[in-house]
Amino acid sequence: MTYPDPTLFGHDPWWLILAKALGIFGFLVLTVLTAILLERKILGRMQLRFGPNRVGPRGLLQSLADGVKLALKEGLIPAGVDKWIYLAAPVISVIPAFMAFAVIPLGGEVSILGHRTALQLTDLPVAVLYILAVTSIGVYGIVLAGWASGSVYPLLGGLRSSAQVVSYEIAMALSFAAVFLYSGTMSTSGIVAAQNDVWYVFLLLPSFLVYLTSMVGETNRAPFDLPEAEGELVGGFHTEYSSLKFAMFMLAEYVNMTTVSALATTLFLGGWHAPWPISIWDGANTGWWPLLWFTAKVWLFLFFFMWLRATLPRMRYDQFMALGWKLLIPVSLGWIAIVATTHALQDRGYPTWVTAAIGLAVVALFAAVLTAWRRMRARRIRKEPALPAAPADEGAFPVPPIPVKEHADA
Repeated sequence: MTYPDPTLFGHDPWWLILAKALGIFGFLVLTVLTAILLERKILGRMQLRFGPNRVGPRGLLQSLADGVKLALKEGLIPAGVDKWIYLAAPVISVIPAFMAFAVIPLGGEVSILGHRTALQLTDLPVAVLYILAVTSIGVYGIVLAGWASGSVYPLLGGLRSSAQVVSYEIAMALSFAAVFLYSGTMSTSGIVAAQNDVWYVFLLLPSFLVYLTSMVGETNRAPFDLPEAEGELVGGFHTEYSSLKFAMFMLAEYVNMTTVSALATTLFLGGWHAPWPISIWDGANTGWWPLLWFTAKVWLFLFFFMWLRATLPRMRYDQFMALGWKLLIPVSLGWIAIVATTHALQDRGYPTWVTAAIGLAVVALFAAVLTAWRRMRARRIRKEPALPAAPADEGAFPVPPIPVKEHADA
């Protein structure tokens, strides 16, 4: 197993850096085209209907046909928009989506034309924080698109998106804190190397579940697609967009899905490490094989996105915000306290079973307190006296009596 040497980053020849950048770009574009097609086919199967099956053999060229159609459509610019911000918003959304993938490790060291290099464009001591910062910039595209459109519904979609990102990025960042404590680094390649023996999905399951929920909210995917709720906002922030500008928003959405899936793979599923029992094979984590394991794990999360879209209805906005502020953030803070305490006890020489027992006891105590509080609240609601029913005619609009038609034989 060959882990990337940190000194390798920044010393590759220019043509190799350019080749890796183009490789990442091609990987993301092909993933997006495949994901759009597979999502439509998977949703069709789940809903007992056919997906795309006309364009190309078995509909395999449907994504390409949709891209060509969007490129050839007329690019309309409505009257009353702030033109330059309106045109810049899709670009602001799509560029950070690609930039975030620069620090994702796709594999270990390989040899390319005689040069030893890592299957990763670059790495930073604070690579995970770089991903958070870049993805936060991408949200400005959505906010500015809603504001610059000069319409009410896109503006509401942009405001929803800003509130959504603020809420769920806090929970997402808190879920990373436990990973940093265990790995001792914020470097993505260092976090992957720290999971050589045990993946963090087993050690830090609550952090993984919080991140799993937050990444769906961050990417505006169902059931958290409130900024583009068609039934409420007529399409949301991109209502006034068409042609390639609309396609860029869709590209940014699917690239962001791939990025958060790759980040979940890196932080919790061992990155490019082969799953058991494939890992028993000595050559499983050498050469180009890790790229296959990494891609399979990313597609596992992409399938999860599609499964959610076919299964769950859209949440109300108040339910969505309550989930982020009242559940995910408090759970993350409590879990960080537990992880920090048990990690400190392990450093002081306490046995693993002692620290595990303490952590389980704290979790059980928290669950018991939460259950007792919910029961007391439900009992109090049942005991509250019901409001007296108002008379039927109180405050009602006066309705004249309906004339009764007399029978002819009366």
